Amino acid sequence: QVQLVESGGGLVQAGGSLRLSCAASRGSINMDSMGWFRQAPGKQRVFVAAISWNSGRTKYEDSVDGRFIISRDNGKNTVYLRMNNLKREDTAIYSCAVGRTHGPVLRSDSYDYEHWGPGTQVTVSS
Repeated sequence: QVQLVESGGGLVQAGGSLRLSCAASRGSINMDSMGWFRQAPGKQRVFVAAISWNSGRTKYEDSVDGRFIISRDNGKNTVYLRMNNLKREDTAIYSCAVGRTHGPVLRSDSYDYEHWGPGTQVTVSS
């Protein structure tokens, strides 16, 4: 079974950047779509970005489109989330997960993902 571990979170000032990593410590994710989600305090987990297995397709939540970039390196079994121009409202725990489906459409519902990592905290200060 795939096990995912996120890293790269931390404290950053508004306007700054971070790059999150999601590595498969066990198993392979090279043939799967991958997604990033986030959960702010007291709120539900929400979709951030997704990428197809071959990086041919990406999908972003509207509030991060143009600021965040999802990418992957299948040789390293790792998915990344580059976050630029961070805002206070980006503060959350960020988690990655493996897509359950293998069709042409990237999913944004958390029910379409599995093998969730424990998450990494991102805090944006003003």
